Amino acid sequence: MIADPLSVSIFEMRLEEIHRRNPTLRYEISIRDFIALFPLKIKNGKPVKPEQPSSFALDRDVFLQVLVAFNQSFN
Repeated sequence: MIADPLSVSIFEMRLEEIHRRNPTLRYEISIRDFIALFPLKIKNGKPVKPEQPSSFALDRDVFLQVLVAFNQSFN
C-alpha cells in the first residue's frame, strides 16, 4: 500500500511553508532540496516519521516543525 496522494501533497505543502517562513533555510537550501530531505517511507502500509537528515545540519526547532507537519498530514 502507498500513502494517500492527497496527504503526501499536504505534507509537501507544509514543508514548503516551513521553508518559506525560515530565512536561514531559504538562504541555505532550495525548497525542492529541503523537501527531498524527507522522503516518504512506508512500513506495514503506513507512512514512517521522517528522521533527522544526516546530509544537512537542520535546526532542532525546524525538525520539530517537520514532525508536526508530518503528524498533521498523516494522522
